[in-house]
Amino acid sequence: MFKNYIKIAFRNLLKNKVYSLINILGLAIGITATVMIGLWINDELNYNDFFEDKETIAQIFQNQTNNGKTETGPSIPRPLEFAIRKDYADNFKHIVMSSWTQSRYLKYGDINININGNFMQEDAPEMLSLEIISGVKNGIDDQKSIMISESIAKSLFKDQNPIGKIIKVNNTADLLVSAVYKDIPINNDFYETKFIGSWDFYVSERPWIQNAKTSWGNNSFQLFVQINENTTMDAVTAKIIDVKKRMAPDEVEFNPQMFLFPMKDWYLRSNFENGIQVGGRIENVWLFGIIGVFVLLLACINFINLSTARSEKRAIEVGIRKSIGSKRSQLIAQFLSESFLIVLLSFILAIGLVLLFLNGFNNLASKEIIFPWSDFQFWGVSFLFIIIISFLAGSYPALYLSSFNPVTVLKGTFKTGRYAALPRKILVVTQFTVSVALIIGTMVVMNQIDFAKNRPAGYNKEGLVQIPVMSSEFLGKSDVMRNQFIASGAVTEMATTSSPTTSVWSNSGGYTWEGKPPGFQENFAYTHVSYEFVEALGLKIIDGRGFSRKFASDSTAIILNKTAVDYMGIKDPVGKYLRDPDTDEPNPPLKIIGVIDDMIMQSPYSPVKQSIYAFDINDGAAYFNLRLNPNKSIADNLAIIKKTFKANFPSLPFEYQFVDEEYGRKFRSEERIANLSKVFTLLAIFISCLGLFGLASFVAEQRTKEIGIRKTLGASVSQLWVLLSKDFLKLVVISLLIGSPIAYLMMNQWLQKFTYRTNISWSVFAIACVGALIITLITVSYQAIKSATSNPVDSLKTE
Repeated sequence: MFKNYIKIAFRNLLKNKVYSLINILGLAIGITATVMIGLWINDELNYNDFFEDKETIAQIFQNQTNNGKTETGPSIPRPLEFAIRKDYADNFKHIVMSSWTQSRYLKYGDINININGNFMQEDAPEMLSLEIISGVKNGIDDQKSIMISESIAKSLFKDQNPIGKIIKVNNTADLLVSAVYKDIPINNDFYETKFIGSWDFYVSERPWIQNAKTSWGNNSFQLFVQINENTTMDAVTAKIIDVKKRMAPDEVEFNPQMFLFPMKDWYLRSNFENGIQVGGRIENVWLFGIIGVFVLLLACINFINLSTARSEKRAIEVGIRKSIGSKRSQLIAQFLSESFLIVLLSFILAIGLVLLFLNGFNNLASKEIIFPWSDFQFWGVSFLFIIIISFLAGSYPALYLSSFNPVTVLKGTFKTGRYAALPRKILVVTQFTVSVALIIGTMVVMNQIDFAKNRPAGYNKEGLVQIPVMSSEFLGKSDVMRNQFIASGAVTEMATTSSPTTSVWSNSGGYTWEGKPPGFQENFAYTHVSYEFVEALGLKIIDGRGFSRKFASDSTAIILNKTAVDYMGIKDPVGKYLRDPDTDEPNPPLKIIGVIDDMIMQSPYSPVKQSIYAFDINDGAAYFNLRLNPNKSIADNLAIIKKTFKANFPSLPFEYQFVDEEYGRKFRSEERIANLSKVFTLLAIFISCLGLFGLASFVAEQRTKEIGIRKTLGASVSQLWVLLSKDFLKLVVISLLIGSPIAYLMMNQWLQKFTYRTNISWSVFAIACVGALIITLITVSYQAIKSATSNPVDSLKTE
């Protein structure tokens, strides 16, 4: 019986080629979008699955309350490690201090590369489930050892065995390669950790870390842990909160509260507001999950609409079948079989489309998704998927068509009724409501990104290049390099900073100043800079001046940003002083010599943080900031800069970053969301138009005789075009009236998470409405004009 159903279904598909193509193509595109979204969601939800103990690994975070506002972050004081090991060791399987992930020069022979890595304590390889290719898993027990990833081993050693070889780190320290581990996949934290060195070695080379051993006020470190199986994250957090009892009164000023932030939440639920976890990327997972369901729904609507629209064509078939004894259940099975066949063919086509576009989708989404050929769960879900879609898309047509009265049908008096088209109209309205909402939503996201991009950065990003300074070879050479770079003609000015232009690496507090309110808890972003900081970055001086070599007293001077002046509540700040009670005697006051306009160093969607820029008396630069000569090409400038750099540091690789590109990275996440939204919005529009085209074809076919009579009576092409188009335009207008307020409410809610946000302009709705109407007219007009220009003689012969 089933074989017979399928055979009849094939015949019907071949008999109605245009409608079959529209159905199969529409469903295939809907399924393609849904499968891609499903693969993307699966990749997001399985982030960090490389780590076997994902559920029990955590990073210790800290809440600090500053003037009533609680801020959350991973920076913790070093004494916390010793307190945990002493009093709470029974709760942990592993305790691992780690440096921040930063780049280092790794050199072997003539090969010198700049690569990211961490210096971690001995338990790190086991806690992170590293797969050792060669060497030993406890490869950093010796502080003079280093573990490297497989890709770095190939880059440095080619086909040689790296175990036992000596690598020079930052061209100063010699470390022995003790192990090679398999690279951590891209969809995991620590993906950028291409080497792991010993924490003890890291501490031994940095006296300031050794001095921080008892300093609870120095929050410059990060700590990872793995809890024991007999406890929970909440239980351990409840215990370590008491750690603050060990602190001195001045160290608990900001009410520090330590807690375990589980690895399973690092990626998807990393947003905090006032100390409370409020979500994160998980919102995008829900967003695209909903979009995927709606895109598939649009494709199913096409199938339902075209099937029910052609009901009169199938009415005689149903009447004959019923008259010779077919039961309604058999007719339902027949129509569901046709639905299953269409969905199956659509799924096969969709898999082909997924394979065709997967690489492009990966590039767009910044993923490395591989099609799950061997994943039985995927194929099981897909089969269930086919069954459900077949039932959902085919149930209404099956029930509707099988309900026809055979006597009425065979007498030729069967009519679908004046309300028969109402469900189709509702479904068309639903399609375009979804499409309009997606159009408006995508435009709002793009406008928000442009709004943030156009926000004044506070400095001139164009033609600004930063060179990372990671080796001790750079110490004391800042002025020498500045003079040589300027003399080369490729650079007009250079300044050094203790952090990149687009980030804040250090915060500071504990200052006093005249007029400071009692109990005020200050916290500043803190950056060391050189004399030419203002000139090199193109900063705007609001009051006072920048650092100058003409004034020896500038060694104890500072510059504030505009937000800091407002934050401190001081008027006429130039010439006034800040004092840091924590500095060594005689506690030289810090003189404010200038105020600059705010420069965006952190998120462009958030307020600029109050900042202090202090003169770098120790030449502890982390970056050279070079202003390129605008009268030469960028390529020529970089070639000259490289030559000058290599003349001074022949053994170091020349690495540089364009500041405008680094600034642009701050928008990558939102841009990816916008780009993905654009793609799925276009697919939704295409599917809706495909269905509209099919319905327009059917209506034109249904009214062929009417069109012939009207033409014979003198109706013009334009009048007939209006006649056939106006009903569809009415439906789209209704969709606009429904979809626009829904989109406004949703996008207004989305914008609330940004401190600096655009307004939802009326022009967004105008463009979406006009666009939807134009798309509708283009889609419908082909069939309308084709029918209107046909020969009326042929039209009147149709029966």
